[in-house]
Amino acid sequence: MGNNDNRSGTTLKTAGSLTLMALAMFGFGYLLVPLYDKFCEITGIGGRTGDAVVEEQLTSEVDTSRLVTVHFDSNVNSALPWDFEPTERMMEVHPGKLYETMYIAHNRSSQPIVAQAVPSVAPGRASLFFNKTECFCFTEQLLEPGESRDMPVRFVVDPNLPARTDLVTLSYIIYKNDAATAVLAAVDG
Repeated sequence: MGNNDNRSGTTLKTAGSLTLMALAMFGFGYLLVPLYDKFCEITGIGGRTGDAVVEEQLTSEVDTSRLVTVHFDSNVNSALPWDFEPTERMMEVHPGKLYETMYIAHNRSSQPIVAQAVPSVAPGRASLFFNKTECFCFTEQLLEPGESRDMPVRFVVDPNLPARTDLVTLSYIIYKNDAATAVLAAVDG
């Protein structure tokens, strides 16, 4: 009888340890994404763009002696039945000057869908010098069935962008937000 009590105690200790380890791994996994995002924001690794700046805070002088080519790119995740593309592929900009361009999104499905765009800038070192003041990527986007929408991006390239960088690519990948779309469907249904 004593042997069974010993095994039962060992089993409970093992189950408790495994439960604690599973909870710790879940917590670590849950925190990993925000920690990685903050790391990328601070270091500029991963092509993350700099924080949005308020237009009134743009105090830099426009560098009219220099032109930087900005290439606009778009990608749609395969689970999202949308068309998504920039209205223009290239733009010549003077560092320090505020510019605007548009992306167009079209929901090809027969259902309302919520999506989120994630930006990146290449080369990675340029991401610290590319600042958006307005962007559809700041919020989730809801498109009704068959709806199209122009989505503006206002940006400025910092005059401190290294002189050897004369081409910057602003790229977006847009993903379906399954959770928000499911909530929307539940509310409508």
